[in-house]
Formats: sequence, C-alpha cells, structure tokens
Amino acid sequence: MKLGVNIDHIAVLREARRINDPDPLQALGICQRAGADQITIHLREDRRHIHDDDAAAILRHSPLPVNLECAVSGEIIDFVSTHRPLRATIVPEKREEVTTEGGLAVTDEPRGFREVIRRLHEAEIEVSLFIDPHPDAVLAAKDLGADWIEFHTGRYANIHAMLYGNLRHTRHSIPELELPRSELKRMLDEELETLRRLAEHARGIHLRVAAGHGLNYQNVAPVAAVEAIEELNIGQSIVARSVFVGLERAVREMRKIIG
Repeated sequence: MKLGVNIDHIAVLREARRINDPDPLQALGICQRAGADQITIHLREDRRHIHDDDAAAILRHSPLPVNLECAVSGEIIDFVSTHRPLRATIVPEKREEVTTEGGLAVTDEPRGFREVIRRLHEAEIEVSLFIDPHPDAVLAAKDLGADWIEFHTGRYANIHAMLYGNLRHTRHSIPELELPRSELKRMLDEELETLRRLAEHARGIHLRVAAGHGLNYQNVAPVAAVEAIEELNIGQSIVARSVFVGLERAVREMRKIIG
C-alpha cells in the first residue's frame, strides 16, 4: 500500500495567521524520511491554503512524486500543464465548502472532462478522477480515459466516526447518521464491501485505484486491507497528529498501520 501525505493543512496553519510559518516545503524531506511514497497537495481556486508559489516550489524540490489535486478550471489546468506533476487528480470544488464534500459528477458534461484529460495527457501527466464509490462513476472514468480513480471515502469515515467515535456527542454530529448502532454497523459493512467490489471491478478494467478523505488512525486499517486499492492519500489526520508527536512520527505511525 502506497501512502500519499497531503500537506495542505500545514498551509492551513500558516494562513490562519497570514505569515510564513509553517512552510509546507519543510515537510517534504520529513515525509520522505518517514516512509511516505508521495506528496499530495490541492491547489484550490480560492487559494485558501496552498498557493501557486507553494505548488511550484513543492514540484521543483520534492524528492517524492507529487499528486496535484485540482478542479476543472482553465487557469488551474494551465498551471498544472505548465508545471507537470506526476499526477493530477481532478476534484469537485464549492467555494462555501469546508472540505471536498463528494466525488465528481463524471457523467455530467463528459466533453469538458475529456478535453481536460486530453490536455493533461499531452503534458505527460497521469490523470486521476476523484469519484464516489458508484459503478456508474467507475465506468464513466474509464470511458473518459482516466488512468486512475480515487474513491471518496467520506461516507465510510463519517459512519465510522458516528459508530465508534465520539462525534455524535459533539456539535459536529451528523444528524442523518444519528441512528442505532446496529444500523450504523450494517451501513459501515456495506460501505466497505462496496469499496472492495468496485475497486476489484476498476482494477479489472485497467484503472488504478486510490482512496482518500476522512481516513485516520482509527478507521484506515479496513480500507488499507482492500487488495485492489494500491494507494491512500491522507492529510488532515496526519497533520493533526503531528501537532502532538511531530510530523515524522505521525507519518511513520500511519505507514505502520497501512502496511
């Protein structure tokens, strides 16, 4: 299992005070030393954390391959095509969202997706589509010519947090998941089985499979055990853990869990 460490939240800490510290660039060598396989960053249209100069510097200096998450936006695609990361992961964006809320609507406006994928392939960039675990989305990604898919694991993570964590007792409780534990357990098993089944299907039609969103030290092991998933991209939980134990140890601990 490969581990991509998303370092956006280092930039979130920096932007909270609008100063130069902490610098995401300093994370690169630490992540490599701790056993990460990839650096993941998200260059959002609103530039709420990673900025263009961050992305350019990370791409120039990273000792690890870089996976650059981005929306289907002309200026962003221009930037990605010019700077040429190993991979671009196309994600949906809403200005008002706290974090990415779901997968791409890949069955909508296929012409636009095809053109973006064509441009990125011309720049010799691998293309991944960030999708919900749904069979139609998998087939659409294949039809559009993507090299990878990345399953949005937010629903799995939310169910797990409501079932095994303390989330239901906080102001962040998810009302639609305030259900009996037996029902949440059934839903969690179903969500994990869906990930297994669709990952196998995707691999069978020659799509490479990653997963990410909401994965943490408590919930990641069952997802990491899905054989057809070859990469996990994890950010917030690692950076949050690093506040207490340091980034190198936080990455090593995640590396140990996922195998």
